[in-house]
Amino acid sequence: MGAPRRGGLAPDGERFPRVVRVRRGNEIRALLREGRRGRGEWLEVFSAPSSGNAPRLGTVVPRYGRTVVERNLLRRRLREIGRTVLLPRLRERGCSLDLLIRARPRGYDASFPDLRDELTRLTERLCFDGS
Repeated sequence: MGAPRRGGLAPDGERFPRVVRVRRGNEIRALLREGRRGRGEWLEVFSAPSSGNAPRLGTVVPRYGRTVVERNLLRRRLREIGRTVLLPRLRERGCSLDLLIRARPRGYDASFPDLRDELTRLTERLCFDGS
């Protein structure tokens, strides 16, 4: 059984533990400053080699004059895509990278499938193309 969470239990495959998150301000600033950048219509993705032996993911969702409800919805969508699509793909390929996803102003208007497709495409280009 998974670790206890507010509102009940989450199965092991549905967790997003701290160890796989980029959380510290200095780590986020380093990725923004030194990471490789991919830019799309709705998102920007930054990647750099991970300091650990597993891929990690972080999100930055600026306010851009939006409500807290809109901001939290976008943040939850990005984290879900990272947890269910990006991190498993990086683990399968043995890539130990830190990824930082930063929403652009238009990201608030994108649908979940549009965000997923763009994020997958940007990550593939940054992490697996070798360019």
